[in-house]
Amino acid sequence: MGETIQLKAADGFSLSAYVAGPVNATKGVVVVQEIFGVNHHIRDVADRFAGLGYAVVAPAVFDRAQKGVELGYTQDDVGKGRDIRMKLSDPDVMKDIEAAAGHLAGKKLGIVGYCFGGTVAWWGATRTSKFAAASCWYGGGIPGTKTETPHCPVQMHFGEQDASIPMTDVDAVRAAQPKTEVYVYKGAQHGFGCDERASYSKPDYELAQQRTVEFFAKNLG
Repeated sequence: MGETIQLKAADGFSLSAYVAGPVNATKGVVVVQEIFGVNHHIRDVADRFAGLGYAVVAPAVFDRAQKGVELGYTQDDVGKGRDIRMKLSDPDVMKDIEAAAGHLAGKKLGIVGYCFGGTVAWWGATRTSKFAAASCWYGGGIPGTKTETPHCPVQMHFGEQDASIPMTDVDAVRAAQPKTEVYVYKGAQHGFGCDERASYSKPDYELAQQRTVEFFAKNLG
C-alpha cells in the first residue's frame, strides 16, 4: 500500500500523487490515470508495479481542473471524466508528468498509461526525454499524434473491438511507427485491462501486463 503526497510542477502548480514501492529502488514507473482520476483501480495498478520492485508515482493530472477526482465506470462517470479532461491543456498535463518523473529523479524510468493515460504515456515518449520505455494501453489520442518522434522504446496495446479506436487507426499508427511494438487483442474492448469495468478481459489483461513487465525489465534493467 502506498500514500498520497504533493508534487510541484515547473510552473509552481501543486498536485497530488499516489506513491508506492521501495524508495531505494533503482528503477521507477509513472502510472498515468484514465479519465476517472487516481481512483481505486489506478492505485491498485501502482501497487502491482510496486510489488515488482519499482518506485511508482501516479500523478493526479485532473487536479488542475478539479481536485480529488475519483470516478467509477458508469456512463455518467464517463461523461464527467470527459468533461474534466476537456478542461486540461496538453502542455499542463505534461508539466505534471514531468513533476512525477522528477519525484523519481536518479532512477531509470518507464511510463505506463491507460485510456487517456495511454495517450499521455505516448506523449511521455515523444514530448519529454524523461523515460527509457513507454507502455501505452488503448490511448485514443495516439492516432492523432502518431507522427511524433519517440525518444525511447514504445509498446502499445489495443483491443480489436474497441469502439473508440478503429483498427484502421491502429493500422495507421503501426505504419507511422514501424519500430514500435503494437499489439492487438482479438475480441477485446476498450478498457480490457481494468478489472472494475464490464469490458475487462482477464486473459488479455494478463498477456498485455506480461508484455509490459517484460518490456520494462528489458529497457529499465
